[in-house]
Amino acid sequence: MTATLDAVTFGEPMAMFYANEAGSLDEVRSFTKALAGAETNVSAGLARLGLRAGLVTKLGEDTFGKFIADSLRQEKIDTQNVMFTKDHSTGMLIKSKVTSGDPEVEYFRKHSAASTLSIADFNEAYFAGARHLHFTGISVALSPECRDFARHAKQFMKKAGKTVSFDPNLRPKLWPDTQTMVEAINEASEGCDWLLPGIHEGKILTGYTSPEDIASFYLDRGTSLVIIKLGTEGAYYKSADAEGYVKRFRVDHVVDTVGAGDGFAAGVISALLEGLPLAEAVKRGNALGALAVMSAGDMDGYPTRAELESFLLSASTN
Repeated sequence: MTATLDAVTFGEPMAMFYANEAGSLDEVRSFTKALAGAETNVSAGLARLGLRAGLVTKLGEDTFGKFIADSLRQEKIDTQNVMFTKDHSTGMLIKSKVTSGDPEVEYFRKHSAASTLSIADFNEAYFAGARHLHFTGISVALSPECRDFARHAKQFMKKAGKTVSFDPNLRPKLWPDTQTMVEAINEASEGCDWLLPGIHEGKILTGYTSPEDIASFYLDRGTSLVIIKLGTEGAYYKSADAEGYVKRFRVDHVVDTVGAGDGFAAGVISALLEGLPLAEAVKRGNALGALAVMSAGDMDGYPTRAELESFLLSASTN
């Protein structure tokens, strides 16, 4: 079967309102509406680089659902498997503006339409038409039904000979306790080809502190490639026959850190699907991460192909 998509993902896109002025969220009066959601961010990052990306989700038949569907189409993300329901609302969030550090984020997503995604919604033909599957720990955390969907999607794609990537994207507030989160996320990682944790996530999930030991933990469990985001230190990668560090790109001013990890994932995935060497794939991930933190919205900084090439020519690492 000829692939109609380079990559498919699933999860919860949300309507986001990010503050236009610094301050506590209860005091801010002006917000900008935008598209948000980890899997949505990755899909947009891939699409802007010219890859064919599809997103599977459920939206409420409401204003936010219509806004998200329209926004996905504007990003040239395939929406053939975006479903709607009258029984649940579309999730949303609000985010503060900060001058340093991470912004304050408040979610309104409990019992959302996307959290009802179940195996009954799985479209085999649609997934079979994609070369690659990417998913995150957020989808695994949304509900038992979503967790079953994730497990089924991963197994289906692996059986079909596709590659699968997984970003743990830990959200402790979505889990009853840390142990349950660790067990579920590590189960989700099993059998995945490319694993993309952050260093702090790796410490929580494995109990190890060094990137080398964290990577070995997952390689011993069957993962083919582990790439660990190290923040200001760049990234570390390890497979059965290669490992190394890739320096970050210099960022003179951080505007908003949210979306950097998803941009990193889009950079790595796009490069690996294009057959670039491993170190070059990680370098592209670092580039998208750097561009992301220099913009206010979650995905505002994600580049087109031309913008990426321009950045790589002019930017420096440190």
